[in-house]
Amino acid sequence: MRGSGQLEGETYSEVTFEGYAPAGVAVMVETVTDNRNRTVAELRHIFSKNGGNLGENGCVSWIFHKRSLILVSKGDAGEDDLMDVVLMAGAEDLRDEGDHWAVESAPEDHDAVLDAIRAAGIATVSAEVSRVPENTVRVEGKQAGTVIRMIEKLEDQDDVQNVFSNFDIDERELEALSA
Repeated sequence: MRGSGQLEGETYSEVTFEGYAPAGVAVMVETVTDNRNRTVAELRHIFSKNGGNLGENGCVSWIFHKRSLILVSKGDAGEDDLMDVVLMAGAEDLRDEGDHWAVESAPEDHDAVLDAIRAAGIATVSAEVSRVPENTVRVEGKQAGTVIRMIEKLEDQDDVQNVFSNFDIDERELEALSA
């Protein structure tokens, strides 16, 4: 199939890998690959080189739930106005996250909630169906840097589409690490 972006005879499959980063941080990695063996070897190398380990299917997936997450800048909407719009559209939660309002709903309600926000003339910062962790692991100091480096290496791997984790690093420490 010339010009279609696919080579004849190649098939791609979506594969999710699970494991742990340092400090017991759970990690899920969604990939699209034409060679599962190559991808698993590369991911295993990234995990082990950075103090983590690739696990079996199901070892951390129970921690993550698919959720719709829409962020709205506080400058674009007041809490009461936004709450009225999103609750009528099927949202389950509206949280204060510093500069943003986080609107959470079931994945099947994502489009309806997003459409209602846009119909109300409210701009969104981001809108996606994501894997949200049920609990988080606080990471500090040297381990925080190691976890961030590992996540970045995973995100840089060619077959990786999304990386989800449950680490919690203080905002100031994150800024210091990125400096």
